[in-house]
Amino acid sequence: MEIRYFKNYSHCLGRDMEFKVYGHRGKPVLFIPCQAGRFFDFENFHMDDVFRPWIDEGKVMVFSIDTIDNETWANKGGNPRQRIEQHERWYRYIVEEMVPTIHHLAGERNWHQEAITTFGCSMGAQHAANLFFRRPDLFDSVLALSGVYDSRDAFGDYMDDLVYANSPCDYLAGLPADHPYIRMYNERKIIICVGQGAWEDVLKASTARLDGVLRRKGINGWVNFWGYDVNHDWDWWYKQTAYYLPFILGEQ
Repeated sequence: MEIRYFKNYSHCLGRDMEFKVYGHRGKPVLFIPCQAGRFFDFENFHMDDVFRPWIDEGKVMVFSIDTIDNETWANKGGNPRQRIEQHERWYRYIVEEMVPTIHHLAGERNWHQEAITTFGCSMGAQHAANLFFRRPDLFDSVLALSGVYDSRDAFGDYMDDLVYANSPCDYLAGLPADHPYIRMYNERKIIICVGQGAWEDVLKASTARLDGVLRRKGINGWVNFWGYDVNHDWDWWYKQTAYYLPFILGEQ
């Protein structure tokens, strides 16, 4: 497996940001680590072993990035407006800086441009879903495992324009029936999964809420609730990833 390391200065965040690329060609997948995770978590937590068959066959290139969750969603004692403004800077870093970088690095290997899949577990799933739903013009699929898809757990009753813009259950519920994004969502692949075992209660409830919003809006997401023995842990995320990735790649 080819692995490359990069450190680039982010003008959106005003700091150096690091990421790794796994694979020599294939569909680009943006991997967002779990809460406060780092770019090396993709291999440190052995998710690279799950992806290895597809990476080695040149079907997938994974771009594993850094989060700044301790300054934003996980900083529950901080000023809510400052937290969400900092998150918005991280969001802009992804769409304005990382996406063009992914297009360049993947494009020079594939000799053409391919749309990007967003992928994550736990808080990484929250970010993956939010990125996809906010920008279906940039991302053509999402695989989100055990995520929270509204702002309540992190921000409580606080709501402003930026919190709303990053809370999929809220902004999707507010989409008018003729919004062009609804058609775009239905041309793309949406896979949302959560277990029903230990440490999944809050995530299960938020996933159910998202499922209801998607159904009411006529958005064809594949939302799955796995069994009561399925815990909020890597062993299950490995199994779910291996199960769903062929659907993302059009192999099933």
